Amino acid sequence: MTINEIISFVGGLDGVLTIRPAPGDGMPENSWGDTFFYYAPDGATPTTAQPFATVVTKNYPGDEASRLDRPDTFRVNIAAGKEAFTQWTGYAPREPGSAEGDPSATDTVIAHPVYGTAGWLAVVNPGEHTEASTCELLRAAHHLARSRHERRAESATR
Repeated sequence: MTINEIISFVGGLDGVLTIRPAPGDGMPENSWGDTFFYYAPDGATPTTAQPFATVVTKNYPGDEASRLDRPDTFRVNIAAGKEAFTQWTGYAPREPGSAEGDPSATDTVIAHPVYGTAGWLAVVNPGEHTEASTCELLRAAHHLARSRHERRAESATR
C-alpha cells in the first residue's frame, strides 16, 4: 500500500477528518509530511481527542526503532484497542510483552514501539502480507473512535 492509498481508504470512512501538516499551515515543522486521522463528523479538529490512526514518514525523538530514515519508508500507526492488540500480539497492552520482533520489519503488524502500552499497533510499509489486515485494523480503530465520540456527545447532552 502507498501512503496515498491509505489516505484514500481512511478518508473514505464516514466522519473522518484527515490532517496533512505542511509548510505555512501553522503546524509544527516536525509533523510536515505526516498524516493524522480523526473521527470528526463536523469537520473540526477535535481539541480533546487523539487521532485514531497516523502515517509517519520520519523518526521522531525517542521513536527511532522503526528506522523510518530509510528511503521510501513510512509507518501506519493504529489505535487498535485492547482486543485487537491482544489478538495480534498475544498479550494485553499493559502486560509485559514479548521483546521479540523487529520494529523496523516491513509488511508486519507489530506493537507500536512507543505507544504499544496504549493499545496501538503499527505496520512499516504495509504490503502484500498486511494490506487486508491494515485495512481491517483501520476500520476497527475508526469504529472505536466513532463510538468514543458518540459517548462523549451523549454525555454532553445529559
